[in-house]
Amino acid sequence: MSFTVIIPARLASTRLPNKPLADIAGKPMVVRVAERAALAGAAQVVVATDHADIVAACERHGVQARMTRADHPSGTDRIAEVAAALELAPDAVVVNVQGDEPLIDPALVAATARLIGSEVPMATAAHPIQDAADAFNPNVVKVVLDKAGRALYFSRATIPWHRDAFAQTREALSDGYRPLRHVGLYAYRNAFLQAYPQLALSPLEQIEALEQLRVLWHGYPIAVEVVAHAPAAGVDTPEDLERVRACFAGTRGIAPA
Repeated sequence: MSFTVIIPARLASTRLPNKPLADIAGKPMVVRVAERAALAGAAQVVVATDHADIVAACERHGVQARMTRADHPSGTDRIAEVAAALELAPDAVVVNVQGDEPLIDPALVAATARLIGSEVPMATAAHPIQDAADAFNPNVVKVVLDKAGRALYFSRATIPWHRDAFAQTREALSDGYRPLRHVGLYAYRNAFLQAYPQLALSPLEQIEALEQLRVLWHGYPIAVEVVAHAPAAGVDTPEDLERVRACFAGTRGIAPA
């Protein structure tokens, strides 16, 4: 399958200033993300940004970048603008890889892209939760699926709620019960991506603060690629950045792209 990866990257960050330009083994983080995405077999990889410094950094390393409006409410809106500027076909597949994921698994990117079809305009990923603390953490987004592997609902709550097991304990997850943690990787059919910014906000999305609930609320299916283990975490804090730098330095067994 042919697909395009678009990487939204804003310079502003409250916890880690200038995050997309943070140096990782001699290259800016956003360039490292683009290199990982290219390993997925993408036909092209484009960075979507609102800042000239990010465009300049990408160009120095041979990464295509496009300027966007600065007032987009979400990364989805930002990549939709770039997909339109690239004049991608309506049935083209576009994958949104976050600009703070320099350890993103190329195989997961490709597998998520492959879920897009004539009846599936959007896809994402998930993995089983192993830790009870994560299951009850509202910052860990959960998803439940139907028998076809499509999302029924996303929530910050613990879903599905294991009534009998939780009546006994909430300190550990019972055997056979592993809720799914949502992974923030998305693929779209371009026609749907262009239509998405015009969809009305949904009450569910506003309550849970989860953008993907707008898609379900309007009746569109979301396919979910389930992987056995959690992907490598992204970069939100200075501590995360040091962890990733150690990986690229080879001290933790993860080779750079």
